[in-house]
Amino acid sequence: MRKVVKFGGSSLASAEQFRKVGDIIRADKDRRFVVPSAPGKRFDGDTKVTDMLYDCYASVELGEDFSEKLAKIKERYDEIIRGLDLDYSLDEEFEIMAQKLKEGAGVDYAASRGEYMNGKVLAAYLGYEFIDSATVIRFDEDGQFDAELTNRMLAKKLESCENAVIPGFYGAFADGTINTFSRGGSDITGSIVARAMKADLYENWTDVSGFLVTDPRIVENPEAVDMITYRELRELSYMGASVLHEEAIFPVRKAGIPINIKNTNHPEDPGTMIVATTSRKSRFTITGIAGKKGFVAVTIDKDLMNSEIGFCRKVLSVFEENHISIEHMPSGIDTMCILVHQDEFQEHEQVILSGIQRAVEPDTISVDADLALIAVVGRDMRQTRGTAGRIFSALAHSKINCRMIDQGSSELNIIIGVANDDFEKAIKAIYDIFILTQL
Repeated sequence: MRKVVKFGGSSLASAEQFRKVGDIIRADKDRRFVVPSAPGKRFDGDTKVTDMLYDCYASVELGEDFSEKLAKIKERYDEIIRGLDLDYSLDEEFEIMAQKLKEGAGVDYAASRGEYMNGKVLAAYLGYEFIDSATVIRFDEDGQFDAELTNRMLAKKLESCENAVIPGFYGAFADGTINTFSRGGSDITGSIVARAMKADLYENWTDVSGFLVTDPRIVENPEAVDMITYRELRELSYMGASVLHEEAIFPVRKAGIPINIKNTNHPEDPGTMIVATTSRKSRFTITGIAGKKGFVAVTIDKDLMNSEIGFCRKVLSVFEENHISIEHMPSGIDTMCILVHQDEFQEHEQVILSGIQRAVEPDTISVDADLALIAVVGRDMRQTRGTAGRIFSALAHSKINCRMIDQGSSELNIIIGVANDDFEKAIKAIYDIFILTQL
């Protein structure tokens, strides 16, 4: 069995955590390829190394002396090296980094050094080969990840490797200039490596024992999910669930590789399996609840709207012209409702409203702000009667007004809109009726 293992920042924040990671990797000879993040927080109030690097680069841009900030970053790594009793030094690497920053290396180069340096230390600790991601992960000239070229380059490189450490978060353009994924992008690197080596399993190690039904900051000690499909996870990630970077799904889904979310601090826990499809029923009717605040609903009313050809296209083109993406669009025969991010909309509010007026001459346009959207997701919902009714019952019992509902034809998820102020209370109510009543 071939496994790719990725460890998050909290898993590699200190020498103590490094030792846990080493024990996990050595416990299974199939864990051949390792993708590390930059060191995360060691304790509450600590600073992630990536944030320290961004702060250091800000001084570079201002023409300030950044040597003291760089020295503090180096001390984080030196502390880990000393704690591991390693005969290893990053002195030369930090000298190179300082010189490149002086010569104008960009912010992506600076940010990527967190993973790069951690990869160097981890490779030395494990006795694995170090592969610089800049040599095997490629972006095109527009800054888009080149999946097929990367897969060919990486597969060829890994053919000759028995064990290797490949840093997460970054790659490079054809000329070698460093480019990064968005924050949390080490998850994506792990998926890319898993696809290239045709892994049987991609283990993503973090500080939680799998995917939780909902946000533990809202519901205390929520239940964990034992298995979730890529589609379910995609819906929940889009709505704010953050156990895995939402783009990390695509490389492994294409290759049919399952992901196992595991806890570095409790490696005995089974965690959550993320799979393409499964015949197994969920423990509960729903798989997860996630949501976001800060939306606005633009409702357009016009008699006989349904018989006017091109009506929707004309409305949507107004949003497109103002570079506003549409989140959801529940509609009726004579009513069309468009939900967008409030901060984006308010920048162009009057331009958009007057544009809609000119484009389709509606009877009325109304704007409803300060909305939160909550996604209730579950592959078993379509086989269970009364799911929507239970949601409404839970909200009504908690005296929460449902301002919008949108259910896709796949019946995989139900999106509801509530006031921002009711967001947390609504999630608790839905969790209670679907999870606590079934325990």
